[in-house]
Amino acid sequence: MAELIRVLIADDDPLVRVGLTLVLGAGPDLRVVGEAGDGAEAVAAARELRPDVVLMDIRMPRMDGLAATAELRRDGPLPAIVVLTTFDTDEHLLGALRLGANGFLLKDIAPTEILTAVRRAAAGESILAPSVVPRLISHAIGRTPDPAADRRPSPLDRLSERERDVAQAVATGASNAEISRDLHMSIATVKAYVSRLLEKLACANRVQIAILVHEAAQRR
Repeated sequence: MAELIRVLIADDDPLVRVGLTLVLGAGPDLRVVGEAGDGAEAVAAARELRPDVVLMDIRMPRMDGLAATAELRRDGPLPAIVVLTTFDTDEHLLGALRLGANGFLLKDIAPTEILTAVRRAAAGESILAPSVVPRLISHAIGRTPDPAADRRPSPLDRLSERERDVAQAVATGASNAEISRDLHMSIATVKAYVSRLLEKLACANRVQIAILVHEAAQRR
């Protein structure tokens, strides 16, 4: 039997929480272990219940999803945090990903996609379409131009050529198996490179690596 994936749902709308609980209940390997109506409750519940995945709404009272994500990431890279949003151009979404969220889900996606996303997040994968990060960054740059950013050195400058290759592959949303195939290295070696990238770039997860890669590309 597959190991049980424990999920915490954080959303200020009770109907959304009920709907997600029903959807996740269809997965025999998934269990909702708690709910929260705001970010402060989400942080407290995550620290008490130790879920594998938190489904985190961005816009909540008292403490929003960004602040809650930042607070949980101060504890470490776990649990996986998947942001819930209504629009994929939400101005706060890139901020949540920069803070360490593992990806995002639109609230109106199909139930089967929610199940798949939670399982992928629990396995350490990013929950992003390859086209999403560059679009989000372009959206953010269009709203808040920063000419000084072009003069700042990129964290990628510290990487070896092979580390850059792996980082570029991670930024496309490729899995470890796909990177292994494309770069002709074992999966164990890919995992070692990804772990090294997380450490050298001070990233909590693969999404943050992807953001750094795409931001560097925007500067060119």
